[in-house]
Amino acid sequence: MGQIQYVAFLRAVNVGGRTVKMTELKAMIQTLGFADVSTFIASGNVIFSAAGAASRLETKIEGALEKALKFAVPAMVRSTDEVAQCASFEAFSAQALTGASLYVGFMKREAAPAAITAMLLLQTEIDELRLHGREVYWLARKNIAESSITGAAVEKALQTPVTFRNITTVRRLAAKYPPGAQALRVK
Repeated sequence: MGQIQYVAFLRAVNVGGRTVKMTELKAMIQTLGFADVSTFIASGNVIFSAAGAASRLETKIEGALEKALKFAVPAMVRSTDEVAQCASFEAFSAQALTGASLYVGFMKREAAPAAITAMLLLQTEIDELRLHGREVYWLARKNIAESSITGAAVEKALQTPVTFRNITTVRRLAAKYPPGAQALRVK
């Protein structure tokens, strides 16, 4: 099996006092034998090329980071094809997005029907949530810091680890690492 370009979205990196320099994070991931390792902004986004299933790579990354950092770091790994799909998915209308912020939550696994219902019960007039595969889209009509919903509440409702990124970050990743681009670099 050939190598695929992936993005690992790491939860609990550079929040809550858990600071990790991106140069150190890159070095930790390189020790796993992955190719073309780079980081993207300081919120725990690691791009790399590797062979194998995303779930196996998640386990490998999580084990190495917990050993090195002494705390658990859930990793949600997506191919660059999947990142591009997330970036272009229209969870809300253009009208709904006017004056609002949009976040994408990368889930560890798809949520069960009861968990989806629990997540939808969190919605308010200010915050709307939509699920698409292993991603949850959060439309915030006010500053997310003023929201009555938290990422932790969404994660608890969905019963799976989730890490959120602003849609701008996801779109920038999709533009910088477009689907099929790794075929030009990775043989």
